[in-house]
Amino acid sequence: MTAPDVFDDRICVLGEGPLWHPVRGQFFWFDILRKCLMSRIGEETLEWQFDEHVSAAGWVDENRLLIASETSLSTFDLNTGESEWVIGLEVDNTVTRSNDGRADPFGGFWIGTMGKSAEKGAGSIYRFYKGELRKLYGDISVSNAICFAPDGTCAYFTDTHSNQVMRQSLGPDGWPDGAPEVFIDLREQGLNPDGAVVDSTGCIWLALWGAGQIARYDPQGQFLSAIDYPASQMTCPTFGGPDLTTLYATSAAVHLDEAQGGQTFVIQTDVTGQREHQVIL
Repeated sequence: MTAPDVFDDRICVLGEGPLWHPVRGQFFWFDILRKCLMSRIGEETLEWQFDEHVSAAGWVDENRLLIASETSLSTFDLNTGESEWVIGLEVDNTVTRSNDGRADPFGGFWIGTMGKSAEKGAGSIYRFYKGELRKLYGDISVSNAICFAPDGTCAYFTDTHSNQVMRQSLGPDGWPDGAPEVFIDLREQGLNPDGAVVDSTGCIWLALWGAGQIARYDPQGQFLSAIDYPASQMTCPTFGGPDLTTLYATSAAVHLDEAQGGQTFVIQTDVTGQREHQVIL
């Protein structure tokens, strides 16, 4: 595997939420702290500005995304730039904003929240499914690593401050079944799990905030390999490209003075990712 290349050299204060839209064949991501959605088509750079923090999305159809903001889940039309409110998200809580999120294999959408200043235990993780937004976990400081096994039997998530990635068994409708269990424990290594994605073989690719790496673990949580990046604060990977073998990854420049912090990267792999799941409203 070669070294990562720069996909987009615009500096994100807090790059997050990478999404490959499988119908459009287009890559999207967010800069949470600049309150914008970003993309590019060839050499053309695209950017949509919002009035509040936006952080994660799932695709609804060819032209619409479901976007998580600090107060709602809303559909966003990529052609018109118009948003339509779907459901409130911690509307009356001025402390929190949305963070990591991803569509699940059942058409639902999981979204985590956190304190705008990473206040301890201020966040939660929710699932939106068939019009219902249900809180799954509370007392979360920094919600991250929301992703799903290819067969839909389990979900993964982390509170970055815990240094552990959790595995949650899912029932036939995608709701949690039983209590979550520790899947990857990084406490002894002092590593900080951030965003993650699962490939088609069930291996999880995990961004390690502060370590400048995306690490791959097998379905039993055993370390396999890692990709080194020139940005220390890697935030989240996702697979895309025509054959889903291209790994995109976002990073953050917040609190840093390094040349490539905040850029968005790309690398060709010999592994096939999962097709991003469609959100069913």
